[in-house]
Amino acid sequence: MLDKLKTGLRQAIKKIVNSTVIDKELIKELSKDVQRSLLLADVNVKLVLKITTDLEKRAINEIPPPGLSRKDNIVKIVFEELKKLLGTDNKFSILSNKTNVIMIIGIEGSGKTTITSKLAKLLHDKEYKVGIIGADTYRPGALSQLKTICNKINVSIYGEEQNKNSEQVVTNGLEVFRRSNFDVILIDTAGRHKHEHDLFDEMIKINEIAKPDLVLLVIDGTIGQQCFSQAKAFHNAIKVGGIIITKLDSTAKGGGTIAASAATGATVMYIGTGERIDDIEEFSATHFVGRLLGMGDVKAILDLAKRLESETNDVRMKRISSGKMNMDDFYYQLNEVTKVGSIKNFLDNLPGFSGTIKDEQLDQMESRIEKWRYIIQSMTKEEKINPELINSSRIKRISKGSGFSEHEIKELLKNYKNSKHVMKASKGRQMKNALRRIGL
Repeated sequence: MLDKLKTGLRQAIKKIVNSTVIDKELIKELSKDVQRSLLLADVNVKLVLKITTDLEKRAINEIPPPGLSRKDNIVKIVFEELKKLLGTDNKFSILSNKTNVIMIIGIEGSGKTTITSKLAKLLHDKEYKVGIIGADTYRPGALSQLKTICNKINVSIYGEEQNKNSEQVVTNGLEVFRRSNFDVILIDTAGRHKHEHDLFDEMIKINEIAKPDLVLLVIDGTIGQQCFSQAKAFHNAIKVGGIIITKLDSTAKGGGTIAASAATGATVMYIGTGERIDDIEEFSATHFVGRLLGMGDVKAILDLAKRLESETNDVRMKRISSGKMNMDDFYYQLNEVTKVGSIKNFLDNLPGFSGTIKDEQLDQMESRIEKWRYIIQSMTKEEKINPELINSSRIKRISKGSGFSEHEIKELLKNYKNSKHVMKASKGRQMKNALRRIGL
């Protein structure tokens, strides 16, 4: 994500960390390096000049608090100024005692329909009952696209193929989902441009009908600071409560998009980081800047640790830690790791681990985990509970059922046994120890 910006900022920080003497010249050099990195990421020139001027003044004049070295304080200043640039953290939360209505709006071609289904999957995984209203009555195939994805992720959808009156579709959809006590209703509206006054009027009418708890504006991450005028136009028409930025997996303009979005006064709430249905994450300026600077997104790792040791899985964790882990438990662990996202994201989140493993190796690891999950799904209930039952004839049957070779089944069994021994030796606390080793 934003690789050029990440590399530039980390190199700037490294100069400070590796230096023996901190003087004005070094601080000015740091300021120029940060300035260059932000400009290359298409951040607005005025914003860049303001942040680097403030950074320079603070780094030269600010006295570090007791117990903090000058080097560490300068790194802290860079962190705080970048965070200020990228806006406030998401403060919206789903209320449990009502049906929460979220309206999705955006420019045509911004990836709005895809991001709606990704958001639905994210909320569904958090065990909310989610329904989508397909109110894009202009784009051919919009409803069909939503239906196809929703069937795969087990999310309900309401749409009327022949009805071109989007306001009526929204009214009918809200009635259906509210009657069935859904937790969250997402309304996918038609894409529109700031100069399309008729479509803007329609959007305002849908907003009046739905009375949404939150309006989310979808912005294409590749347009950079150009998004400011678009976001402002939408924000002036109806109150935009949050922004979702798509296509942040490779674009250098993503930094400009986030900064420009934050400048509108609306919070960046979610970011799309890739093509897969799971490639969406809640945006936090704190964690995002931490990852850019190589400090790691601590929250993602702590969330994983918490899930692995939650009370609801107490029986499972006792079984794992006593060395009695079965194949079902191993499958559970594989699923928990993938909840953090890709393994690349997982390692990027660990301070000091980012970039330590080559992309080809990461791809192999992800492919292997995906493969193992399919193989385990092809096992019988008895085999999952007691993998010792798996002999050569059972391996042949599992191979046919999963579509993978016998060698790959044996490789899984070998890794399962290794994992079992490691968990027993560490008494199930390897995640805690790993966190402790990296100073958390």
